[in-house]
Amino acid sequence: MKGRQRQAVGAGRKTRIAYSAEQSVGHQVRWTHRALQRALEARIRPYGITLGMWYFLRVLWEEDGLNQRELSERAGTAEPTTVTALHAMERRGLVVRVQNQDDRRKSNIFLTKPARELRELLLPEARAVNRVATAGLPTAEVEALKRTLTRLRTNLTTPKDTDAMD
Repeated sequence: MKGRQRQAVGAGRKTRIAYSAEQSVGHQVRWTHRALQRALEARIRPYGITLGMWYFLRVLWEEDGLNQRELSERAGTAEPTTVTALHAMERRGLVVRVQNQDDRRKSNIFLTKPARELRELLLPEARAVNRVATAGLPTAEVEALKRTLTRLRTNLTTPKDTDAMD
């Protein structure tokens, strides 16, 4: 169904709201994100890395030794998702948990040597996916797209003064 039926106020008749998925920024971003994920997943699978592991590796390559909550926040995942991924990564020998010296209730997550070595193998695969995705686009357009996506994310995550919006 391309639009939703809605009762027109006081009119007693239904009006059709035209808003196709192609017109939706949200749908366009989602479709693009899914295509990027599928392409990346195909490239990292031969290394035994799942998409779920990828996001945590990316964070830990930049900032090793985070606790579980910090890792969840930086990867943008819920803590139960993080727990599941970390168990899989521990079984694969990619991470180890070390009890936090300041707070014994927490553990810090550290990459193992094999996980650190994967960085040089996997980042070129991610770069290749981005090259394919942006093929034919001028550098200025790619940079503008990054700025636009950052702005969209900021708009959606920054608290707004609802009184000013009325």
